[in-house]
Amino acid sequence: MRCLLVLLSCLSAQAAQAWGFASHDLTAFIDPIKVTIGGKATVQATPLILVLTCAPCTGSPAIDVRIGGSNDGTEKRVRSGETSFAKLESLCIKQNPDCRLSALPVSPAIGWITVYALENGGGSTAVILRGGDLLTIRARADSPGHAEDSVRALTQTIVPKIVGP
Repeated sequence: MRCLLVLLSCLSAQAAQAWGFASHDLTAFIDPIKVTIGGKATVQATPLILVLTCAPCTGSPAIDVRIGGSNDGTEKRVRSGETSFAKLESLCIKQNPDCRLSALPVSPAIGWITVYALENGGGSTAVILRGGDLLTIRARADSPGHAEDSVRALTQTIVPKIVGP
């Protein structure tokens, strides 16, 4: 019994040190997301995946929001400066020559947004990392600018609530 109490106290100490996202349930954000993108949006959601389409909205966006994990060391390398945003952008440009990347103000998390051209429009992806948690917001729209607008709007609306203080 004594060993069990010691084990439980060690586990609770580790849990107290975890500092990932405050929320891991995207279903709580359906209404704010619909309002942000457009009231006529169609949304399908599970706690970790939310998909939105809105043909009558500006840019006709199709948006995918996902919560997952990241344990490959990217967060640590970006926070330490070992991997710069310029390096991340060069990797993005290798995949799509039209890609541009910039930092996102999502403190205490760390994040960036990419914007790129696609064959029939454009895309934009926000990546937010905190304590091993990963949030991605990906949009396709009729232009890179409209895709970016959708991602930035969602970043302002939901990211502070998901990331937490």
